[in-house]
Amino acid sequence: MTRRTDAHPELARPDVRAPFFSTWKVGTPERQRQTVDAIARTWENRPWPADGLLGYHVYTGHDGSTLLHHSQWADEQAYEDFFRTHRQERVDEIDTAVPGIERLWLGRYRHYRSLVRDHGPAPVPGCVVIVDVEFEGPDPDRQRAWVDAVLEALQSDPEPRPGAVSAHFHLSTDGTRVLNYAEWESARAHIDALAAPGDGIGSGSDLWRRVQNWPGLTGGGGVSRYDHALGLVPR
Repeated sequence: MTRRTDAHPELARPDVRAPFFSTWKVGTPERQRQTVDAIARTWENRPWPADGLLGYHVYTGHDGSTLLHHSQWADEQAYEDFFRTHRQERVDEIDTAVPGIERLWLGRYRHYRSLVRDHGPAPVPGCVVIVDVEFEGPDPDRQRAWVDAVLEALQSDPEPRPGAVSAHFHLSTDGTRVLNYAEWESARAHIDALAAPGDGIGSGSDLWRRVQNWPGLTGGGGVSRYDHALGLVPR
């Protein structure tokens, strides 16, 4: 069966070999709430659809319009089996409850590396920040090298921003994007970090300048803040 949980997902769990992210545009904060409720009803009224689905989490965007979805799969074949046999009936029921949902994109990723705050117990994240970075064309080596450079800059930063809890870097399977699922104590902590002197998160060090001017890095992607709204796991 399907069980609801308030716990945030464990982003670095080793049995998740196919983490997926997607976004829906629903239009208003009221429709965000209605869609989350419709997803919960649709899933809780059905058996858990696949042994290979390890968790499904939904987040409301601070823009008042979007939802982020994060599903954790044992492998891509488990998702393909779900897509073929169980997805459409769920989509149809949700769309009946909340007509006009725009499904913007679905990204297939692999978890690469994580950095977790190591001083004191980690708090429950008050805000999830998605940083989406795009490169010119597929290059898995470049994806990994850029993440390695970001982590080097974070770990050597003489003025780390307060309020950051963790950063979990995922590489798109097509070799063109990096997604950082970052956990913060609060949205205000992230806003203050962006507004601090310097070039956003991170100081003006040579390491950070190297990250920001990486060859092949485009202006695509962006930064979005979310609240964890719904967690669904097998009972």
